[in-house]
Parts: sequence; structure tokens; C-alpha cells
Amino acid sequence: MSEAKFWGGDIPWVSSGEMTERRIYDTAKRVTEDGANDGSKLVPARTVLAVVRGMSLAKEFRVAITAREVTFNQDLKALVPSKKLLPEFLFYYLLSQNQPIKDSASESGHGTKKLDTAVLEDWPLPLPREDVQKKIAAILTAYDDLIEVNQRRIAALETMAEELYREWFVRLRLPGHAKVKLVKGVPEGWKVKKLGAVLELCYGKALKEEDRVPGEFPVYGSSGIVGTHNEALVKEPGLIVGRKGNVGSVHWADTGFFPIDTAYFVRSELPNSFLNFLLRSMNFLNNDAAVPGLSRSQAYSNEFYLPPESLIYRFAETVDSQFELKRVITSQNASLRQTRDLLLPRLISGKLRVEALDIQFPPGMAAE
Repeated sequence: MSEAKFWGGDIPWVSSGEMTERRIYDTAKRVTEDGANDGSKLVPARTVLAVVRGMSLAKEFRVAITAREVTFNQDLKALVPSKKLLPEFLFYYLLSQNQPIKDSASESGHGTKKLDTAVLEDWPLPLPREDVQKKIAAILTAYDDLIEVNQRRIAALETMAEELYREWFVRLRLPGHAKVKLVKGVPEGWKVKKLGAVLELCYGKALKEEDRVPGEFPVYGSSGIVGTHNEALVKEPGLIVGRKGNVGSVHWADTGFFPIDTAYFVRSELPNSFLNFLLRSMNFLNNDAAVPGLSRSQAYSNEFYLPPESLIYRFAETVDSQFELKRVITSQNASLRQTRDLLLPRLISGKLRVEALDIQFPPGMAAE
């Protein structure tokens, strides 16, 4: 797949990185028809994909189901079921087998993990009646559909909040902007400030993975949530900025949280909803450093125009309501995932019977 003519087309090319999603709609890279026909394999919608090579196998066995025609790289295999096996049932069954299949992976010659084809070919597979397969898959799909809808609602709320920030503080189309006097290109009353004048970046605390006791508080690193803990280093909602690794990344915790030593947490008198977008607009990369990292002195030296407090808090009042709704929807999704994951083994094992249930099937399955 090294030839230029293979890339830049309209066909998604799935790698293990996209396999963190349950359904594959699109990918970062796309191939042309030449690439699909010559350098890869083209599979239809509702094909089950599995990661069979890579370091992700050390932690999990990744499976996904395609929502459209795709191609995929050599770290994946496509599993094509017979006519007696519903693709969605196969997908959910493999999810239920995540741990034992992951434990069956072996070391490759390069130190990465691999899952031999024979392991999957010989893996025991229950084969309920087709109507039972369909009902089991429909129940679990309904949960995934609701979660996807909620994720789209969350994305829309985030987009609306960001667009309002850009409208007021970047494009300067703030409320009453037609009557606002501009001084050197910015509204009168706005002041040039350095970031260090309005906030403090505080060091997170070292907390090894084996020391993270399961609990209600998210553990944040530079890449976002990396686990949970039974205590919060920061007791209230707040912002996290990547210090090492994903330098300059910005994350918003809706509850108390535990920031580890690859990140800073933010203390400020200004509202988080304003600082969230302000920090995202800044460049924190130090290209002169031998090892990429974010120094506080460099971060504090960033200059920006600080609007009047009245405008900042007017913005926060609007956006905070959107982020509160986002928090509620996120909590709903957590409950949906928990219920779905509790149902999965009971449905697959047959402990929860579905034969007598009258189920309305999702559109994609209703056509079967």
C-alpha cells in the first residue's frame, strides 16, 4: 500500500486505532478503488473485524462491526459468518469472550502480540436458532444505538459551545458588537494579559496503574481518562492540561478527579467554561526542547486579550447550561453501558431467555 494511487479515495481503511469503536463508519485514512482491489481487501457492511496483531492485544481483544463497505490493514482479520450465523450475534459473542481470547494471544518475533488464526478458527461458538440470535443482537444493538445518539448530542453541545466562544471572542461578534468601539482592532476595555496572570498550573501526583484502586473518581493524564481511583486529588470539577506525552491537550472533568504527573490541573478565579476554550486556542509546544514537554514558565508567557468579566460570565452562564446537559447525557450513557455489559453474558449464555419476547428490530436487522 505504498503507491500514491492507492490513497486519498473514498473507501475507509481500518487500522487497529479505529477498532476502539464498536461500529466503523469512517476512518482517518481512505483508499481508492485501486487500493481496495490491489493493496487491501474490500468487505461489505456488517462484517466483523478483529485485531489479531499489535500491542493492544496485551490489554484487550478488539472487535468491531462495519457500518459500510471498508478495507483494512494487515493487523486485522475479517470474520465472514455463514448464513446460519448473524453477524451482529457473532460480534456480541466475541465481545463476551474478550478476556479469554486476549489471554490466548502469543508473543510475535518483534515483541508485539499476535493472535494465531487457528485460535479463532477453533474457538467454541454457540449457535442458537436464528430467531434467538436475532433477538439477542437486537436487545444489545438497541443499547448501542441509544449510546450513539447520546454521543452525537454531546458532540453537538460541544460544537455549539465552541462556536459561541469563537463568535464572541475570536470573530468579535459579541452581543451589541455593532455599537462597541474598537481600539487597535479589539473592543474597548479588553486588556492584554499573560496566561500566568489569570491561572495557576498545578502538578499532578504520581499514581502508578497498579496503585489505582477502582472507584468513582476518574484518573486523568495527558491523554485524558486513564483509569479510576477511590479518592480525588482535586475535589471539584476542573480542567487538566497535558504536561508530558500529549502536550497541551485540554480535558474537562465534570466531577472531582485525580490528575497524575503527566498533567497539570488548573486553578483560577475565571470560569472553567471560558478557560476551556482559551487554553485550547493556545500553542504550548516548545520546539526547542530535546524532550517534548510543557513548562509552566513557557505556558504562563502566552499572551491573550482578556474581555471584561461581565462578558466572560455572560458567556459562562450560557455555556454552563449546555455542559450541564452534556454531564447528564454522559451519566445516562454510563448507565446504559453498565446495563448493556451486565446483559451481554446473560444473553449470550442463555441464562436470560428471549424466545418469548416480542422485539422491534433496528432498521439494519429488520431487513434480514
